[in-house]
Amino acid sequence: MLPDEDYSIAFGGLTLYRRPMAFSIRLAHHLRKLEKLPAIELFCFTAGVESDLLVGAGVVNSVRTCYFGLEAFGFAPHFTAAANKGEIKIIEESEASFAYGIRAKLADVGFMPSPAWQGTDLLKLRPDVQSIKDPYSGETLTAFPALACDVAVIHALEADPRGNAIIGTNQGIDRELAFIAKQVFITAEKIVPALNRADIFGQRVTGVIEAPKGAWPTSCHPLYPLDGEAILFFSESTESESFEELLSSWLDIHNDFK
Repeated sequence: MLPDEDYSIAFGGLTLYRRPMAFSIRLAHHLRKLEKLPAIELFCFTAGVESDLLVGAGVVNSVRTCYFGLEAFGFAPHFTAAANKGEIKIIEESEASFAYGIRAKLADVGFMPSPAWQGTDLLKLRPDVQSIKDPYSGETLTAFPALACDVAVIHALEADPRGNAIIGTNQGIDRELAFIAKQVFITAEKIVPALNRADIFGQRVTGVIEAPKGAWPTSCHPLYPLDGEAILFFSESTESESFEELLSSWLDIHNDFK
């Protein structure tokens, strides 16, 4: 169960691959029915259509990511519009800051040092990220704070009822998300009685939901490819009326997801 108060939510998958679309669409539908919206932070190594849909639905307060877009299909239209209007808070991250922040959390320390960001303006954009001096070499390093999130949602190829899951070879940071999130939810193409191997282990999983084609219109190799036509339609549905029609039609497509 998602918390009622403010929370950060991370989506597994990478760019336009294996994104938990069924969950994202249902989440947008659920949040829009609430009398008072919680303040939601999207926590994504790469944010794509699953995140832009939530921004377009008006249920996101802030975004922490090092990429937000639709790859070959261009900019994420709703995020771009919200960012240009100053309607959404953007927490600047890079691949390095994400990696070191996650490493710090996994190591159960407050920060992880790195030479990354030194000599750049990123430190001006993130006053919470400090420079420190290496006590051994005297070198100035960046102290990246530990990163964690409240909820992680990961789409899997297969899972068992205990939460053990197979996510394929393109894993992104999904395995790490399962360790740094307070709650982990798996949406799976298929739930089977048991697995003889797993990429994500059930001890870290809060709940498992069967969601056939739950990554559509993103791809879920080797089960189905990206639906480029649907992504293109999404990228062009920036007017409120056309976006509402898209949300309704995609909600119907993922109607089996509860």
